Amino acid sequence: MAKLYFHYSTMNAGKSTVLLQASHNYRERGMATYLLTARLDDRAGTGRIASRIGIGAAADTYGPDDDLFARVEARLARGAVACIFVDEAQFLTEPQVWQLVRVVDDLGVPVMCYGLRVDFRGRLFPGSAALLALADEMREVRTICHCGKKATMVVRMDDAGRVLTEGAQVQIGGNERYVSLCRRHWRDAVGDR
Repeated sequence: MAKLYFHYSTMNAGKSTVLLQASHNYRERGMATYLLTARLDDRAGTGRIASRIGIGAAADTYGPDDDLFARVEARLARGAVACIFVDEAQFLTEPQVWQLVRVVDDLGVPVMCYGLRVDFRGRLFPGSAALLALADEMREVRTICHCGKKATMVVRMDDAGRVLTEGAQVQIGGNERYVSLCRRHWRDAVGDR
């Protein structure tokens, strides 16, 4: 029975690594997968999912106006797909999450989404909020704070290394821009709002 999965975490927890490994496991058993990633995150190159540990794979890209149900239907017309993998799922829109629900319910194909739960201000991303509400199963991909506790928050830093507390929700970056922290250290870093 197909399900919608949401694998969530903070930055640098290895979500893309887990996605790539899961896709590899399907392919190793002779089953096709369909990989999607957000068009706006081109740090690894356009249409590429890559991990900090050096593995990567080609993927189709999506933007906020794309109909993911139609995209999956078109892909299925070319051949069977055992599982669909969506990276950077926090950038999905709520309607796109509903489209993925239809992929699971109406087409019978499992969908595994990987993304951030909250932004640097501690607020849910729209795609993450919809996935938290609609996913059949949710799994946390864990990483740790510098103190050794589980990191659940992230801070954004400017070019001088100062912690930012305001700004646009989306700003693409990696280790040079974001640091994952436990809630206590996040509160310390942002001034205990």
